[in-house]
Amino acid sequence: MNILRLAPLAAVALVACHAAPQEAPPLAGARISGPFTLVDQDGRTVSDRDFAGKYRIMYFGYTFCPDVCPTDAAAIGKAVAELDGSDADLARRIVPIFVTVDPERDTPKVLKSFTAAFHPRMVGLTGTPAQIAAVSKAYGVYAGKGETQPGGGYLVNHSRTTYLMDLDGKPLALLPTEQGPHAVAAEIKRWAK
Repeated sequence: MNILRLAPLAAVALVACHAAPQEAPPLAGARISGPFTLVDQDGRTVSDRDFAGKYRIMYFGYTFCPDVCPTDAAAIGKAVAELDGSDADLARRIVPIFVTVDPERDTPKVLKSFTAAFHPRMVGLTGTPAQIAAVSKAYGVYAGKGETQPGGGYLVNHSRTTYLMDLDGKPLALLPTEQGPHAVAAEIKRWAK
């Protein structure tokens, strides 16, 4: 058999053996996250270590938010529900976490009612103002109390960011909650293995 006829076949075989390098997650190496100790929606003290071995969806908002936070929480909850149906193994390894930026009003009881409306596994976290300020800073989240509204209420101005964290709590990617649950689920599938 002519060796020159085999050369193209050997080249194809070699190319097939070498997979293309995997794309790095967009937030790989970013200094986002850190240790925290907060209180969950059931009144239990939890830390970042309680979520080790799980992919975390980290969202910072508040339950009295009139529009953005409920919309984003709904997108997160529906995305996890979509994964429950399409990739149950992956879905079991995901914990959606809603961290309040309004600890004065967002008690565990308030958070429990709020998170239950979006997904049964969604965890709500609160703490002292100092604890919330520390975890917000670690995640690069801005939050500040707005002006008092008629009737005594107030809004909280805050950044709108949803992080997907890896099994060790390191950042992988931003999740596009503004694009809806399908986009969120697709981005989770892209980076969570």
